[in-house]
Amino acid sequence: MSEVEHVDVLIAGAGLSGIGAARHLQARCPWASFAILEGRDAIGGTWDLFRYPGIRSDSDMHTLGYSFRPWTGEKSIADGPDILQYIKDTAAETGVDRKVRFGHRIVSADWSTTDARWHVVAHRADTDDDVELTCSFFWGCTGYYRYDHGYVPDFEGMDDFGGQIVHPQHWPEDLDYLGKRVVVIGSGATAVTLVPSMAPTAAHVTMLQRSPTYMGSVPTRNPVAKLVRRLLPARPAAWVLRWFNALATQGLYRVSKRRPQLVKRVMRKGLERDLPKGYDIDTHFTPRYDPWDQRVCAVADGDLFRQIRNGKVDIVTDTIDRFTETGIRLHSGVELEADVIVPATGLELLFLGGIEMAVDGEKVSPPEKLTYKGMMLEGVPNFAFTVGYTNASWTLKADLSAEYVCRLLTAMRDRGLRQCTPHNDEPSVSAGPLLALNSGYIQRAIDRVPQQGTRFPWQVYESYLKDYRAMKLSKVDDEAMRFTNPA
Repeated sequence: MSEVEHVDVLIAGAGLSGIGAARHLQARCPWASFAILEGRDAIGGTWDLFRYPGIRSDSDMHTLGYSFRPWTGEKSIADGPDILQYIKDTAAETGVDRKVRFGHRIVSADWSTTDARWHVVAHRADTDDDVELTCSFFWGCTGYYRYDHGYVPDFEGMDDFGGQIVHPQHWPEDLDYLGKRVVVIGSGATAVTLVPSMAPTAAHVTMLQRSPTYMGSVPTRNPVAKLVRRLLPARPAAWVLRWFNALATQGLYRVSKRRPQLVKRVMRKGLERDLPKGYDIDTHFTPRYDPWDQRVCAVADGDLFRQIRNGKVDIVTDTIDRFTETGIRLHSGVELEADVIVPATGLELLFLGGIEMAVDGEKVSPPEKLTYKGMMLEGVPNFAFTVGYTNASWTLKADLSAEYVCRLLTAMRDRGLRQCTPHNDEPSVSAGPLLALNSGYIQRAIDRVPQQGTRFPWQVYESYLKDYRAMKLSKVDDEAMRFTNPA
């Protein structure tokens, strides 16, 4: 029997988070051996998986880009292929890409306190066999949604439809919608991207929404970035732009929470400017909730509004009665005729890619666990996961988490310790939802993801400033973190 391979750190996932984690680890913990197991056959995660027309970031690239490799592209709101290339280039620059083992889907991870290590089982797609590894630290960078399928409600009559039904998460390269009638179901970030991208070649595109979403025009080329880059050298310019955009985004979020009526008025003024005169904003662009109760959609260069003005796109706010042979019948009695229907109806959340975890033989149930600083689970040793912000760029939090993990690993090595475990000894700390949005995809999975507490370090701030202080400037040996060695 061959010896099981051991690495100091095992990273699950080779997407934006996994490549960033590996690069931080390589630079800050050069003594650590590591490997990246990726279930798919490519680097990039989300940005490789999604191939629908017009896919782009809805966060600025000065904060979505890595802190150690500033974004230098002209567009602040970048296209999907450019982001994917940026991730690949980052991985190739220092050889991180050579640490990736493709087609390795992690099935289970079992922690042994006696051995102070994880025993990990992964399924290989190429051989259809299971492989085993051990690691001293397990790092989940899998994102928070299912990769094998998206969420589609069980609409009545879907099998009756005579055209094509295409989910954005599985977009076929050969889909022909030239001169065809398209109905996109949904009003989130995916729909807001898809609709104006399909409009120029489709006969007509209808965005069918059950309820409106907050939207606003955002320039793809940020004039502030152009000015800062002209005045400062590359590295200081990148630092200024990262902090400027992070603080601006956080500022807008705080104002939205404290003065929602003010933000509503400002956003409506923008819509009145961008949409045709007399457009029914109340019906189609006035949500029932306050700004940032759900994520606000960025309309790049106002492209959606421009296609509405051109007559290539219309918005229908109604609920679906059933699919028919020729389209969709609404509860109002109206029938939308379509050749192609795109249910941009959201994601299905899946914590840690569905990996089964156990500690000393006892199964770990994530919904019963509090999160420590939004990146570790109480009672689970030597384990971290990466979840970014819902109200700002994902990578802002991912970078902070990665730096913290590296500090943690270094502290253990320097002190000759092998185990670090967050423990909650405060009975007054109560639990609540981890993700502070009431979006449908989050509410559907609220009972399947970890929780946050009401006090630090169990509370998730959703604030870059607070997290910067808590994760970059604070000690790693606080009262909640226990360092031990095997008996």
